[in-house]
Amino acid sequence: MGINWRHWALPVAPVALALLVVTGCDSSSSTPGTSDARPKATGGPVTSVARVCAKPPAGPEKAPAGAVKVDASVVGDLAAKTRSSPPNTTFWLEPGKHRLESDRFAQVMPKKGDRYLGAPGAVLDGRKKNQYAFSGTARDVTISHLTVQNFVAPHNEGVVNHDMADGWVIEHAKIQKNDGAGLMAGARQQVRDSCLRNNGQYGMNAYKTGDSIKDLVVEGNEIVGNNTGDWERRRRGCGCTGGIKFWAVNGADIRGNWVHDNRGAGLWADNNNNDFRIEGNLLEANDGAALMYETSYNAVIRNNTFRRNNWVEGRKNADRGDDFPYATIYVSESGGEPRIRARTDKIEIYRNVLDDNWNGITLWENADRFCNSPANTSTGYCTLLVKDIDRCKRPAITKAPLYADCRWKTQRVDIHDNRFVLDPSVVKCGDDCGRMAVLANYGTYPKWSPYKGKSVAEAITDKQGNRWRDNDYRGPWNFVAGDQTRKLDSGQWQDTPHRQDEGSTFVRKAGD
Repeated sequence: MGINWRHWALPVAPVALALLVVTGCDSSSSTPGTSDARPKATGGPVTSVARVCAKPPAGPEKAPAGAVKVDASVVGDLAAKTRSSPPNTTFWLEPGKHRLESDRFAQVMPKKGDRYLGAPGAVLDGRKKNQYAFSGTARDVTISHLTVQNFVAPHNEGVVNHDMADGWVIEHAKIQKNDGAGLMAGARQQVRDSCLRNNGQYGMNAYKTGDSIKDLVVEGNEIVGNNTGDWERRRRGCGCTGGIKFWAVNGADIRGNWVHDNRGAGLWADNNNNDFRIEGNLLEANDGAALMYETSYNAVIRNNTFRRNNWVEGRKNADRGDDFPYATIYVSESGGEPRIRARTDKIEIYRNVLDDNWNGITLWENADRFCNSPANTSTGYCTLLVKDIDRCKRPAITKAPLYADCRWKTQRVDIHDNRFVLDPSVVKCGDDCGRMAVLANYGTYPKWSPYKGKSVAEAITDKQGNRWRDNDYRGPWNFVAGDQTRKLDSGQWQDTPHRQDEGSTFVRKAGD
């Protein structure tokens, strides 16, 4: 069954869908769409992107009525006037380079409801001396039309909203060339129409110490060139990089962003995230996976365009003889769970375009990774279905309900009405790329694990409701089912026992 792109339609979501601002082109290897329209995320490939790094909208040229003027020539003026002003003050930063005191812990500590507006050319510069720009626990702070750069936050810490306060709005900002994360996040945070560029670890680290983050919005941003510190090489296997990393976020709308040329993953949701809508984004030329959804629950991934992702890491792994199907969309120990409240009870991946990526979509479950297992890299965390880690041990874990509930399970993943295009001469990958996969490893560890052998591989492949259907394939796609040694052609993939991709079309040449 072919896909008629022109006739797609989506129901209107309760949350208004994002529109994209196209304001010019940043210098990068990517080739975004050229339309100047502001498209709705309502179906089909993305035709325009949030190109905001080269020329973000300018802030007010004059101080708004009642605003406190901040003098760029006075070192520490912004922090001092913030201290001496009441809550709900608006600060207007005049054009020029604003500086904090030279002490590395000098920082701005907003009060509740404060607003920071940058004039055209206003820059807050840490001069590679200060660790943090804006911190503290005050709620409902706004930072707008301001460049924040050259701060040196430590590993896993952030420069803006360092203390993860709630209700912050960051809009029309440029946060760049900082160590650590450009941004941290709190509940109800909104990051809109901003440039998160060339930060040392993350563009944003959506993590809140000791708590979950609720109702996060990331809309219309350009997220480019992050992880300049190459942390995965410096701390091999740390899982600590990406354009944006999400940790224990409950409710997120990620829409209309241009996520490109990041060193490592583009977007990475890792550990007990739930209820994500990822729609209308363009993700391209990221070194690793464009999107990773790991040990998490319930998501809608729709109407995105993915192109030229995972070339760097895919080729590196192939060159060393590793044939694991590292993916553009990597769903790892994640699935739909009706018992956890969300806007969906599955992971639904549909109406996306995947064009000349190293691989396609991989559904993976590590048989040895579960709550209370030493192989669980999210140390100290259990699934959202079991609060007490110590419950996940013998003999209770060998029986219902804990046998199922102590696992992050890749289940109820519905992949449909997508277009997958691959031209190996473009990717220059030979037979090493172009795979879809659903698989697990052979369970061996720890000794007391109830999940040894093929049980998890058999479950994820044929028993947990993971389905491909009604997709359009162009190019020499192959398929992996059960474990990475079982490589199938499209006929075997569609045949018994797997019976995947019912209603899908397969054309061996990408241009046909």
